[in-house]
Amino acid sequence: MDFQHRPGGKTGSGGVASSSESNRDRRERLRQLALETIDINKDPYFMKNHLGSYECKLCLTLHNNEGSYLAHTQGKKHQTNLARRAAKEAKEAPAQPAPEKVKVEVKKFVKIGRPGYKVTKQRDSESGQQSLLFQIDYPEIAEIIIPRHRFMSAYEQRIEPPDRRWQYLLMAAEPYETIAFKVPSREIDKAEAKFWTHWNRETKQFFLQFHFKMEKPAVPQTVPATTPAVKRPAAPALINGLPSRPENMPPPPSGGMPLPPIGPVPPGPPPSGPPPSVPPPSVPPPSVPPPSVPPPSVPPPSVPPPSVPPPSVPPPVPPPSVPPPSVLPPSVP
Repeated sequence: MDFQHRPGGKTGSGGVASSSESNRDRRERLRQLALETIDINKDPYFMKNHLGSYECKLCLTLHNNEGSYLAHTQGKKHQTNLARRAAKEAKEAPAQPAPEKVKVEVKKFVKIGRPGYKVTKQRDSESGQQSLLFQIDYPEIAEIIIPRHRFMSAYEQRIEPPDRRWQYLLMAAEPYETIAFKVPSREIDKAEAKFWTHWNRETKQFFLQFHFKMEKPAVPQTVPATTPAVKRPAAPALINGLPSRPENMPPPPSGGMPLPPIGPVPPGPPPSGPPPSVPPPSVPPPSVPPPSVPPPSVPPPSVPPPSVPPPSVPPPVPPPSVPPPSVLPPSVP
């Protein structure tokens, strides 16, 4: 028998499913889907009889298994009977009265115009907080009316295009018109001492003051105490007669002034003592500037000029006027 060339057939596979097989497969898929979404035990129309089969009390149908009953619940007959039962119950149910809405009586009065006002900008001297003080005059307000106020966002009003940088402070009192003040949209400090209102019944004036919160903690500005300038006397001159150091000259280095280099001493008889006209080596002579800054016309201290002998060696004595130490002159006894 040739199975290869049958219409819809293929070698190694089954033939084309019949209509009954397609219906059975469809009911199985519907049953699996219904089991995932419907709890059959909570269905009020599901009943299992003494024979082990299942019945639908709404449609009065008999089913052999749960899959057949679930496929029936998804069918057109069961859905139509459900709609009829719901319409019948809604018709027979007593009509329940709708809950009454709370009616708010709209006050009708003749507005006489806008009240007078005064706005004062203030700043706390200690904390630096900015505040606004509002003074509203209601000379013809009713006796039992107290002015009211509230803050409104820029997106609640319909007069101007909304701007998130601003907010509105509304004040209302009958029979005057409601007025609004446009203030910066900053956080309001609701502390007891920073936000207060007062209604003066005698003068018919309403006061309101509020402070803005500080964005950053203010640093108190302290003025440094100024000490009176003391004029110091000029430093006295040195012992050797040198002038005092000028005030605009920078201070000397910590190690002291550098000493000039010491060159070789020419040979000669040792001096018996330092000459009285030569100052100590640590103090330069008064006619010579400090060794660190030599004058341009004088050579460095390490090389003495040729016409002046070294300061530490006395001038040489000519030999004819001084006899040898071993021979005494005849005039000396």
